[in-house]
Amino acid sequence: MNGIRARVRGKIKKLIDRLLVDRWVFFLLKKIGLRKAKIDLFHLLYYNSGKTTYGNTYWMGTAVEKNPCDLWIYQEIIYELKPDFIIECGTQKGGSAFYFASLFDLIGNGQIITIDINGKISRPVHHRITYLTGSSTSPEIVSQVKELTRNGSTILVSLDSDHSMNHVLKELNVYSELVTPGSYIVVEDSNINGHPVFPQSGPGPMEAIYQFLNVNKKFKIDKAKEKFLFTFNPNGYLKRIE
Repeated sequence: MNGIRARVRGKIKKLIDRLLVDRWVFFLLKKIGLRKAKIDLFHLLYYNSGKTTYGNTYWMGTAVEKNPCDLWIYQEIIYELKPDFIIECGTQKGGSAFYFASLFDLIGNGQIITIDINGKISRPVHHRITYLTGSSTSPEIVSQVKELTRNGSTILVSLDSDHSMNHVLKELNVYSELVTPGSYIVVEDSNINGHPVFPQSGPGPMEAIYQFLNVNKKFKIDKAKEKFLFTFNPNGYLKRIE
């Protein structure tokens, strides 16, 4: 008898949980609109599946902690601009730097300067990649980056290090000055702090973007770079227009 009661209680709990989920989905659809809700729900599914990014997406055997849709957008930007340098803040395992270097091999131009506070990780060796160890906003690192890229006529920047708002805003203020007109500074992972993932993470890249654009009129959000609908960098493709 106790076993039957337990099974019945279990079924009732599942039904209640399902009703709560359905109510939440209905509220979400009504609140933000069907199209955006679909995108956000897929985004949440992708993030929480445990089978996609963060150690399970690879470029030629090296982990790349980025959304494949965003990697494709980077490819289009790189082919269009053929930058002399990509400055990357946040190296991690070096997968995205290796990806950029491979694209540069195909177009026959470009170098990557990539910065991380951790210099002890084993990373891909490539003649187009220069690894710098330190904080991306420290005077020493900024000075090195300026020296290395001083002859670059086209410079692209990718921000993917500490995602706290204050740090991202510092990076934006420092590295936006190195971005050449017509090129981009890409603010990664602006999807956190509830945009739509990790709602409890606190102010991050998205909030830094808003503050930066409030005072810097040389850049604008390029929504065309979100054409695949699913991006880790909503409002994060900032194009220098002057």
